[in-house]
Amino acid sequence: MVLALKYRPKRFEDVIGQEALIQTLQNSIKNNRIAHAYLFSGLRGTGKTTTARILSKALQCEKGPTVEPCEKCENCIASNENRHIDIIEMDAASNRKIEDIRELIEHTKYTPSLGRYKIFIIDEVHMLTNEAFNALLKTLEEPPEYVKFILATTDPLKLPPTILSRVQHFRFNKVPDRLIENHLREILVKESVTFEDEAIRLIVKSGNGSIRDSLTLLDQAIAYSNYNITLNKIVEMLGVINPEIVGDIFENILEQNKKNLKEIANKIKEYDIDLIIDEMILFLKNALTNGTIPLITIQRFFKIIADSKELIKYNTDNEFVLNLMFFRMSEAVKPLKIDDVIKSLEKSVDVNIETPQDKFKKLIQEIIKMDSELGSCFEKSVKLISFSENTLTWESCPDTECLNMFKRFFSSVIRPIINKIFGVNTKIEVVKCQKPQQEKKLEEKPKPTPIAQPPKEDEKVIKKVLEVFGSDVKITKIKE
Repeated sequence: MVLALKYRPKRFEDVIGQEALIQTLQNSIKNNRIAHAYLFSGLRGTGKTTTARILSKALQCEKGPTVEPCEKCENCIASNENRHIDIIEMDAASNRKIEDIRELIEHTKYTPSLGRYKIFIIDEVHMLTNEAFNALLKTLEEPPEYVKFILATTDPLKLPPTILSRVQHFRFNKVPDRLIENHLREILVKESVTFEDEAIRLIVKSGNGSIRDSLTLLDQAIAYSNYNITLNKIVEMLGVINPEIVGDIFENILEQNKKNLKEIANKIKEYDIDLIIDEMILFLKNALTNGTIPLITIQRFFKIIADSKELIKYNTDNEFVLNLMFFRMSEAVKPLKIDDVIKSLEKSVDVNIETPQDKFKKLIQEIIKMDSELGSCFEKSVKLISFSENTLTWESCPDTECLNMFKRFFSSVIRPIINKIFGVNTKIEVVKCQKPQQEKKLEEKPKPTPIAQPPKEDEKVIKKVLEVFGSDVKITKIKE
């Protein structure tokens, strides 16, 4: 018996990699919340049909419905041997017409003969015609209490929404490689087959997440290697590139050894180039996880590999494509020349960044060019404080003449130059002149000493003297 059938799970706990889904089914059985229709979808070989059979057995067991069928009653034995009269399996790929569904619906009219329910397992249900789906709708929505449907498909998107709305949908995940590896090792120990771990990993990788495909390859490997599975034997059997060669490819790429790369390309040119590229991508994924190759280099490698995949469509010369890919990847490892780095930085970054002080000096020079007198006033009267967040702050200490010039020419001359140098949206905040108190005292003009005014009774005397002696006479003192 082939391994896929010999080691097919018989209990819920034997199903690999679908823990959450199995737990949900077990809980629904324990709480007596069994649906009338289920849909199992997922990749091939992930356990859809197997789980459907286990669920059917759990519902039919004489001690059931139970999550742990007894395996001893007539219902369990018949279920395990796939001959239970009330568990009807149908392949929709070969029975897809409306006549086939009508015959199935006719069976739902009869009560179970041996078990508790009449269970219909329809595999590859997406292959049914539209007419067949329409015929199934009413029965699928409201079947008799003793009827259960379990639908299985690898492509649920092809099912009509009317079908999806009438079933409980369970999605089977891709089984992790490590779980499949452990499962294959346990089987090989039971079968007394010696093996290399790397060989098992290569078988699992070729199985693409399908337990059934991996077991089929394992059967083939046991026969080919005569119960001693080695990496070299598996490489020969599958016709794939040895993972060690992929390691050598990247080692020589990183060392930029083009001579060795050319020899490797000549050695592996007969292999399927798509498989070679897939192995290289897998190597880079592991390198990214382990950090063995810089991220920027991995990014360049993926770009080159993508270009090579496009080239394959137009060129069948594998050796040329491999050499071109290897040499480009080797060149991608080289660090950029310092001159190229500087030039690229100069293009992306303005190395001549002006400071606010530089811009303010430029502002003064531009004003002087427009009007030397105005520029001179601005230079001696205005002092920059700061420029941030589009706000230009300065201290202004103009005299009366400069102040009048600023009022007259600010809008027509000064403001346009500010917009040109600092930006159109620049706001201006003016801080009033803050001169020290001593400077203010020095700048204050001395007040003239007031002339003492003569008493009123002397005014007549002074007037008379001036009339007699003339207005040029200087009177210094009047004695009583």
